[in-house]
Amino acid sequence: MDFDAILIGSGQAAVPLAGRLARNGKRVLLVERGELGGTCVNSGCTPTKTIIASARAAHVARTAGRLGVRAGEVTVDLAAVVDRKDALVGKWRKAVAAELEGERLRVARGHARLVGAREIDVGGERHRADTIVIDVGARPVVPRIDGLDQVAWLDNGKLLNLRELPSHLIVIGGSFVGCELGQAFRRFGAAVTVIDHEKHLMAKEDPEASVELEAVFRKEGIDLRLGARVTRVAPAPHGADVFLDGGDTIAGSHLLVAVGRRPNTDDLGCDAAGITLNAHGFIPVDDHYKTNVEGIYAVGDVTGGPQFTHTAWDDYRLLYDVLAGHPSRPRSGRVIPRVAFTDPQVAGVGLTEREARERGIPYELATRPFRAIARAAEVDEKAGVVRILVDPSSERILGATIVGAEAGELLHSLVALMQAGASARALVDAEIAHPTFAEGLQSALMSLPRFRLD
Repeated sequence: MDFDAILIGSGQAAVPLAGRLARNGKRVLLVERGELGGTCVNSGCTPTKTIIASARAAHVARTAGRLGVRAGEVTVDLAAVVDRKDALVGKWRKAVAAELEGERLRVARGHARLVGAREIDVGGERHRADTIVIDVGARPVVPRIDGLDQVAWLDNGKLLNLRELPSHLIVIGGSFVGCELGQAFRRFGAAVTVIDHEKHLMAKEDPEASVELEAVFRKEGIDLRLGARVTRVAPAPHGADVFLDGGDTIAGSHLLVAVGRRPNTDDLGCDAAGITLNAHGFIPVDDHYKTNVEGIYAVGDVTGGPQFTHTAWDDYRLLYDVLAGHPSRPRSGRVIPRVAFTDPQVAGVGLTEREARERGIPYELATRPFRAIARAAEVDEKAGVVRILVDPSSERILGATIVGAEAGELLHSLVALMQAGASARALVDAEIAHPTFAEGLQSALMSLPRFRLD
């Protein structure tokens, strides 16, 4: 069967792209071998943030005494938490299915494999199209750790389906997934140990930001083993033993492995289509999502870029313009925000201070501790820091990192300024409502001599 476009995978780029192409007269086939919606709906954003919301509710109830409120004993019904998560995931799956309804749009359920230039096989059926878009996403990396194959370890998807609370959750990996879920399960009542070979959590951020999160984790009773490497794991009656290079052994009931993600290209048939992969299996693309094969494009996590839902959705917008023959922005140079939904949140955009130094880029650093923001003091959410890098010549924002309550929301004032190429002075001169967290951004900038009111 011939189509105008074939999309492989139903992630956050492919679904809206398929629907829009079909609405504009193209005959479209979308192929999905798993649940509709990709990582975000099924094992990423939707389920994790739903779980995190329940964990925060438990934490707020337990710690309400700091605000003069006595909540009594707090218990967590993990099965009920999971039921709520499953209901929301089911709702979004239905929404995705509804988006894929249309006279010119066909959805095929099965494993798609490329068998030639712009030709695929799905369950014995061959389909061709002049345009093929690959949006097959990624899955958790399985690290080479001695004995791991002997232990019933968990990835994030499996952890989110546990209906009984672990007594001791060991987390290997101290980045987004490990930090978010480690803190959530600690708040549910489990003992939690987080192990990472880096010296800090969220190691790609500046250390000044990481230490703010680490202090909160330690205060909540999370055992941090930073700068430590796992040498081997072994099954044990209680679950698993994890051995560290310093000689320590950690005994846990459950083991979460969260050390990164690998692309789903090893069973895609890229060789048959002539698609080049990089050393890690990702598909290199140019500024307009073209692979090395004419008519074949790739979007989302499989390209090896920032693995965020919002980035994939932006991929859809840019690629649609390419396929429709419209003027299109290049994918390089985009202003891409990042947010870890820990508590406090860790949010960033653009350069970190470390990256600016390494690249020799001049900057001025505006900073303010969260405890100095009136709103933070009033609601007793004082952990965190604001760090903003400003170009000394243009006064444009080069990057920012915010650790603190609602950091992910705050960040977007800076994202908008960066996208517009506007001066940071626009935020300095704005009238910011009091008392809000946003005052902290303005106050941080006003700590620079060029913006100070003397």
